[in-house]
Amino acid sequence: MRRRNFLALGGVWFDTDCGGGRTKDIVPPSPPPALRLLFGGDVMLSRHVGRIARQKQDPSWPFRELAGTLKDADIAFVNLESPFSDKGRRTEKGMVFKADPEMISGLVDAGIDVVSTSNNHARDCGSYGVTFTLEWLAKHGILAVGTGATGEIAHAGVVLERKGVRFGFLAYTYDQLNGNYTDHDPRIAVMDLDRMKQNVQSMKTRSDVIVVSMHAGTEYRRTPHKGQVEFARAAINAGARLVVGHHPHVIQTVEEYGGGLIFYSLGNLVFDQSHRRDTQRGLLAEVIFNGARLDGYYLLPVDIKLTVPRVLEPATEASG
Repeated sequence: MRRRNFLALGGVWFDTDCGGGRTKDIVPPSPPPALRLLFGGDVMLSRHVGRIARQKQDPSWPFRELAGTLKDADIAFVNLESPFSDKGRRTEKGMVFKADPEMISGLVDAGIDVVSTSNNHARDCGSYGVTFTLEWLAKHGILAVGTGATGEIAHAGVVLERKGVRFGFLAYTYDQLNGNYTDHDPRIAVMDLDRMKQNVQSMKTRSDVIVVSMHAGTEYRRTPHKGQVEFARAAINAGARLVVGHHPHVIQTVEEYGGGLIFYSLGNLVFDQSHRRDTQRGLLAEVIFNGARLDGYYLLPVDIKLTVPRVLEPATEASG
């Protein structure tokens, strides 16, 4: 997408007085505010990530290189892959995650505003963990989207206003069981095309720009599968302007579609998956709005070293 520039008669405004009177001085309207939204990939604060932070005696350690970049954005958003809990044993390995409560310091210090909590690890700490995570995030001023105290709240999404522009966020996951449950927790929003479209329609009445987070795809596959494409395009067709994908743990394609943008997978942001090179690479997507109008985007490549992500090079403007 090229940065679009609009011509307003060279910045000069005219008024014609056919009655021969004085030309009126007309003050041009103020330009809409420029807004920068930053979207990051999967953030997992358990296992080796948590262990290194404890060794460093710094729960903010994983974000030490990116905190400044994230804080500079008007809104910063990531997928929170690990629930918080103050009960149970630490998880040092395996596919069940539990982040120590103090690890939230990294999110706070990095200025994270919104996190998706709707993913296949949402129930890793049980029903208690779903509730604790919601309350812990709220206590620290971070909005959670995709889970809620009730199913209705989980599907309603959240709205965050910046410079007079209301950004509405919705989030969904392909799965909430993670192989550990047979029942469904209604407090976790699961991907359903019809319900998502209804949620987007409802969100239109409360927001100016709609962002849909999609936790789906095949792990370690670099191209989106049919279900991802169908869901993401349906969200844009329903009225969303951005769809941001997570879960594959590798970078997938970016698609400009229907006046919107689809980031099928941003890869990892904070994770300990060192067994593959591509799981140690991710993207920060910087999306620029001019008021409520989508104006362009940049992609910032990220490299993860010992669980700490760093931006590889200056942002380059994407073009289509």
